[in-house]
Amino acid sequence: MKCNICGKSALFGHNVSHSKRHTIRRWLPNIQRKTIMVEGKKTKVSLCTRCLRTQYKTAR
Repeated sequence: MKCNICGKSALFGHNVSHSKRHTIRRWLPNIQRKTIMVEGKKTKVSLCTRCLRTQYKTAR
């Protein structure tokens, strides 16, 4: 799970309960598999929704 454009990937940390017990958790980026135009060619890429939004805005 990694964005091909910006390189965004999963982050790691802890869930902390009320008793301060720490358990490992992950924050996953919203990765979508889309077909976009890259250098005039259609290619399938995995990209985060932030990059997808930016691609949509610049293509208009």
